[in-house]
Amino acid sequence: MDILKHNEAAWDHYVNKGNRWTLPVSETEIVEARKGNWNIVLTPLKPVPHNWFPSLKNLNVLGLASGGGQQGPIMAALGAKVTIFDNSQKQLQQDQLISDRFNLSITTIKGDMRNLSALPDNSFDLVFNPCSVVFVDDVKQVWKECFRVLKPGGILMTGLVNPVLFQMINHNGEFKLEYKQPYSDLHSISPNEREKLIMEKEAMEFGHSFTDQLGGMLQEGFVITDLFEDHGSHEKGLDEFLPLFMAIRAKKL
Repeated sequence: MDILKHNEAAWDHYVNKGNRWTLPVSETEIVEARKGNWNIVLTPLKPVPHNWFPSLKNLNVLGLASGGGQQGPIMAALGAKVTIFDNSQKQLQQDQLISDRFNLSITTIKGDMRNLSALPDNSFDLVFNPCSVVFVDDVKQVWKECFRVLKPGGILMTGLVNPVLFQMINHNGEFKLEYKQPYSDLHSISPNEREKLIMEKEAMEFGHSFTDQLGGMLQEGFVITDLFEDHGSHEKGLDEFLPLFMAIRAKKL
């Protein structure tokens, strides 16, 4: 199965449905950002602390798998030169729409986050990657590409998902550990369940271990400088027991 093409179609479908992560920012948010009043997220709820960011004026920013017209336009309104790289053309169109409407410095590129060969080495000051590595099978390759395109001293901000989210299922209000790590919609669930996801145009997901998510960053050469955990609504109901999301700030030395 071609995961890249399937997830591209799934996210195009989410745009058509008006999924939360496909709705671009409003004119009011752009105006307020230009006044210095802004917030953006890597995870569902908590805004990223402003002290995680250097001055965004003229900063070269890569919004990795960050289409949807949300984070990129805000950073561009703050003066950044933003490149949005995403697998979904319709998600990219949301950013282009806002860029054209408000005369923002945003370039859009369609592609696979595991392969950033369209981008030169040492070219970005910041990579901003909201929760999205769950949509690819090889998260360590994503970190390798992020490290390559960042300048020395550059910053990676990424949102991660606790892999236990994918391992637990809800049986009539009781949670049961059902799946082993690493979880994969390709291999962990039954063929019937997988076919249902395909028919409903749901994105295929992968529950990466923390060894690959955090250890993979460190092995690539990043140094983690800060993190926070976050909650978010989810049908499995685990969110009321533990935070299922984590935002990471890492630096390329």
